[in-house]
Amino acid sequence: MSRKIKGIEILGTGHYVPERVLTNHDLERNLDTSNEWIVTRTGIRERRIAKTNETTLTMAYNAAQEALKEAKVTPEELGLIIVATATPDMIFPATAAQLQEKLGAKKAGAFDLSIGCTGFIYALVTGALYVKALDPQKVLVVGAEKLSAIVDWDDRNTAVLFGDGAGAVVLGANSQKAGILAFELGADGSGAELLKLPAGGSMLPSSHETVAKKLHYIKMNGKEVFKFAVKKIEESVQNLLHSANLEPQEIDLYLFHQANRRIIESSLERLGLGLEKTFINIERYGNTSAASIPIALNEALHEKKLTKGDKVLLAGFGAGLAWGGLILEF
Repeated sequence: MSRKIKGIEILGTGHYVPERVLTNHDLERNLDTSNEWIVTRTGIRERRIAKTNETTLTMAYNAAQEALKEAKVTPEELGLIIVATATPDMIFPATAAQLQEKLGAKKAGAFDLSIGCTGFIYALVTGALYVKALDPQKVLVVGAEKLSAIVDWDDRNTAVLFGDGAGAVVLGANSQKAGILAFELGADGSGAELLKLPAGGSMLPSSHETVAKKLHYIKMNGKEVFKFAVKKIEESVQNLLHSANLEPQEIDLYLFHQANRRIIESSLERLGLGLEKTFINIERYGNTSAASIPIALNEALHEKKLTKGDKVLLAGFGAGLAWGGLILEF
């Protein structure tokens, strides 16, 4: 599926990461791993870990506040809030509903969206589709995760990968803007077993057995997920470029989900492009799932990697298995 959404723009961006830094050297003390092993295979050097009193909601709130301030939009101007997350504070009520109350966005509807690491792309496309219907109200889209709460810190295959954080964007209508030149959303449920959180839902409710078996932690077949990501990113990017009638070099910046540096480098190499065409921050934050793309987007903007009129390609992949991407003209 590939479509366009004209006349929308990002009015402001923001992000938040916890203060606590957990380095690879810290992990070496308790895991059979090394800084060299982690950096070589993932590109990660450190990640941020939330305090006990920091939650997905509080991180989402901090990111949203920054985005609203940059957009010069008040909470009362919001018509919808979408929070993409795999780690909501509670199964219900929705983190988005709690965020609506915390912000004071009394006129906004709110819902959570759960599709793992691709969540922000799905949420951004969904928010963009709502923008024109809600105009002049604005849409707040947030990706927020407290993955440290569902990581088994004794499992070196997953403990080295994930971190906490949140990113947000405010969307509005603007008939003068090209908007989203192309987008693609996809999923393949046949790969669901490759990346999952087995217990805590209605199939395996919490019990002494599920806790003892550590079924409330992330389980991942890293090798197969890596193969899926490399294949789907290449296919999706090519589909987006074809749909927008653009050549790879006509994209000013590629922002990929920050899951593994090797995946990003491989994707650019297959496009015949160098690292100057992307922005990478995985070395500092690890994989923050639905938060990774909006965090990278905000940092790229503040570091002047993107300017007015640039074309940026965002692409994500992960649990589902799912993937998604879009080309946006700033």
